[in-house]
Amino acid sequence: MAKGPVDRRKPYVRIADELRHDIATGKYPVGETLPPGARLAETYQVSGMTVSNAIAVLRDEGLVTTRQGARGATVIATPDTQDAGEAPAERSEEFEIIFAQLQEIRGHIRRLNSRLDAIDERTRDQ
Repeated sequence: MAKGPVDRRKPYVRIADELRHDIATGKYPVGETLPPGARLAETYQVSGMTVSNAIAVLRDEGLVTTRQGARGATVIATPDTQDAGEAPAERSEEFEIIFAQLQEIRGHIRRLNSRLDAIDERTRDQ
């Protein structure tokens, strides 16, 4: 059985590339949060530090933002907008507050959707 070429890139670079691709293809659209570091570490079978380094690459590129105590990095731009020369805008404190509130609202909406789906499933059987 022939093997493909060996990827000699450092693991954090490979992970950053895969996450960048996922952001570019819309798997993680602007405003969404990447999975928590522990889950990414499990997915890629690497240490938490390796995941942190990958996220740092994306943060330095202006694709994600991180906050102390947040569950994951939040997507703030896509690679295509970065390639087009659009630098991420400076974020004011007011923007950060509103953005955090928006993330909280999105979380509530996801939970409500889950509850509605569960109710819908129960009522279909009747």
